[in-house]
Amino acid sequence: MPQHHLQMLTRYRAWADRLLFQALASLPEASLTAPQPIVFGNLLRTLNHGHCMDQVWAAHLQGVPHGFTSRNPEACPAFDVLRAAQADIDDWYVRYADTLDAQACEESVRFTFIGGGEGEMRRGDILLHVINHATYHRGHVAMMMYGMSVPPPTTDLPVFLREAG
Repeated sequence: MPQHHLQMLTRYRAWADRLLFQALASLPEASLTAPQPIVFGNLLRTLNHGHCMDQVWAAHLQGVPHGFTSRNPEACPAFDVLRAAQADIDDWYVRYADTLDAQACEESVRFTFIGGGEGEMRRGDILLHVINHATYHRGHVAMMMYGMSVPPPTTDLPVFLREAG
């Protein structure tokens, strides 16, 4: 995949996350932490999972330890803290994608999965995974929002492309 696509997709992902967090900002904490039939337990912890996994993959890309021992950490920050942290990591991925050339996108990164076992992926494929992972969990959050009669924002790629010009 040409690096310009990865650059565009990291910007799309940051845009979609901003819209999602903006739509959730008016909900009371009780709605965000109400039990939901999802492995993470509630909406806030689902958002936290996404953010934590973003940190894990960023650490892999940088070749540094991430410190996580679970994909669903017990500690979960308040919504406002998580919102700011997600914006920061989204910005990190945009900046990171901007530094990659075609050769760097093809470089292999070795890592250890949180659940055990060794893995290896190309840098470009890791970025694509991070983008897809976020889309997957935005879908989970959207379903929880519908269940609360709160319409989720439209975060489709064509809308981003239209708005980005």
